[in-house]
Amino acid sequence: MLLNTNEQDILGMLAKFFDASPSEAFIVGGFVRDSFVNTPSRDIDIATTQNPEVIGPQIAKLIGGKSFVLNPEQHITRISYEDDTRHKWDIDLSHITNSITENLSQRDFTINAMAIPIAQYDEQNWSDIVVDPQNGLADLFNNTLRCMNKHVFEQDGLRLLRGVRLAHKLNLRIEPVTANNMRASSKSIELVSAERLRDEFLYIMSSKATRSQLEILDRLDVLCRIIPELTHTKGVDQPNVHYWDVWGHSIHAVETAELATSGHHNSAIYSLVPWTQEIESHFDEVVSDGHNRKTILKLTALLHDIAKPQTKTTDESGKTRFLGHSEQGAEIATQRLLSLRMSANGARMINKMIEQHLRPTNMSHGNELPTPRAIYRYYRDLKDVAIDTLYLAIADYLAAKGPEVMPDDWSRHARMVSHILQTGSEQKTLNKPNRLITGKDLIREFQLIPGPQIGHLLDKIYESQAAGEIKTPEDALSLAAQYLSNNKQG
Repeated sequence: MLLNTNEQDILGMLAKFFDASPSEAFIVGGFVRDSFVNTPSRDIDIATTQNPEVIGPQIAKLIGGKSFVLNPEQHITRISYEDDTRHKWDIDLSHITNSITENLSQRDFTINAMAIPIAQYDEQNWSDIVVDPQNGLADLFNNTLRCMNKHVFEQDGLRLLRGVRLAHKLNLRIEPVTANNMRASSKSIELVSAERLRDEFLYIMSSKATRSQLEILDRLDVLCRIIPELTHTKGVDQPNVHYWDVWGHSIHAVETAELATSGHHNSAIYSLVPWTQEIESHFDEVVSDGHNRKTILKLTALLHDIAKPQTKTTDESGKTRFLGHSEQGAEIATQRLLSLRMSANGARMINKMIEQHLRPTNMSHGNELPTPRAIYRYYRDLKDVAIDTLYLAIADYLAAKGPEVMPDDWSRHARMVSHILQTGSEQKTLNKPNRLITGKDLIREFQLIPGPQIGHLLDKIYESQAAGEIKTPEDALSLAAQYLSNNKQG
């Protein structure tokens, strides 16, 4: 067990504070667990016999942090602290009412029910001093996730999600009795507040190998209690161009979205996905509820076909269609996300991507690449989610084909996306200094009144410029004159 320098410094300051007072204090929970597997952590939980609300401000003053009551009912006080390297730390203080053993008995999993006396934090071998009444250390070293008792999930349904996330993070096997208890208590997830549920679910969506975690949540009867609409996608067959049913396609689209936005791979498939430093920075941008575009894309991939069950029709020839599933799916997803208290911006982005997720593919006809005019309109209409929707189209395509993806067909699809990205990037140069004319030019030339008509005319001009059809200010004025004349005659 090795502590890094920052961990030693902070624990040293905390130990000094508690050494000067007649009380007990223990490092508990996740920090202890992660330290045993040499995983750095910037979240420290301290259980103490002192009143957290009283000593919180005192410790904050000592270390140069800020203190506030995090949970009044459970008497938990948080200290937020920024170290010399500008890393942020959260130190949570909880109250020991009787003994540390009783305190640990109220926790969720055995690997979280360990404690270290803070006065002994600098001991080289924590396994000699650990307070471990439930043999959590043995479970940790045996890669086992075991719940404290069968009631822990009824007490807090969010532990169902945390358990799956923790098992994935530490590569643990969920012990069979624990898995049975989770499944039996799955309904308790419905009692968790929307905000807490949103945060924990987005953490799962942001982690690697999201698909496997979603599949585990489904086997535990949890996932479709969070997003009930997914239930109806199971067993909904699709045309032969799809390898999986709607459910399987949606789950695998999360995986392909994750891989498509993870940089270049040593893979015949994903090495064809266009990837640059600019695109990587784009997907790293935090846009909703503390999460980046990559996480939002994966969530969109999960929901993008959510309206297929109710829009499925089969005509007399046996051809299956899902007419309107994009538009209906966008609205269904929006309502579900808002019920989970997702930010308005995140819900808006997902709505637009689902609504338009077929558009990139529909911009091509046969082997022909999309025209500059079509690409201009695409970026104009989708604005800040134009790039994201292209990668949703990539994920959708690969999840549709599954293991039966044909190299030549996939290569054409990837080339189409690259062409849209490249052309769209070039058209960005149509900023104000490079535009042929301005609204003032139109008003002066045609004696127009300022209003929506000016914006409409400029859009027509910029579109034609992007398509390479006009190149000079005179061309632009001629196009405007023609448009005004046609409208006047009409």
